[in-house]
Amino acid sequence: MIGWINNYLSEQKNALDSIPAEAVAKGIELLSEAWRDRRQIFVFGNGGSAANASHFVTDLGKGSSDRMSQRFKVLSLNDNLPWITAIGNDYDYSDVYRRQLENYAQSGDLMITMSVSGNSPNLVQAAEWAKEQDVKVMAMVGARRGRLAELADHLIVIESEHYGRVEDCHMGICHMLCYAFMELEELRR
Repeated sequence: MIGWINNYLSEQKNALDSIPAEAVAKGIELLSEAWRDRRQIFVFGNGGSAANASHFVTDLGKGSSDRMSQRFKVLSLNDNLPWITAIGNDYDYSDVYRRQLENYAQSGDLMITMSVSGNSPNLVQAAEWAKEQDVKVMAMVGARRGRLAELADHLIVIESEHYGRVEDCHMGICHMLCYAFMELEELRR
């Protein structure tokens, strides 16, 4: 057991070490632009990535916004279960995020999605629609990258295929994206 735990921790450290600082800095820049231009930010994922999206939106919408002169306009599209189930039931589950974006997103807005595989059909479909509408696409993915890597205007890759490790790194990145605005005075101007 101890050997397995030590190996897990070692592999987690490798995944953390693969977080590209320059890409995270560019993500902070994209959020800063969206904030400055009063653009809407849409965040979503599936499974553990959906939980990370909800957590991130809470931190950015409350914690980060509390430090700013104006609030972030941020929304998690995976938090409205009645809407998701209606779309999934009446249309198709692959439509659940795209159809919500159709109601809200405008040219210049920012879509952020997280996916270990980078190939979830509902995320890919949303990104394809966003690109057609001139909505910026930021994707956090695992080592397989997937179709989201091809569609993203901005990509953050964790060099692991292990779901738990990648999701842990994505959440760490989400915290960096939020805490930059909480802790760096120059971002609050």
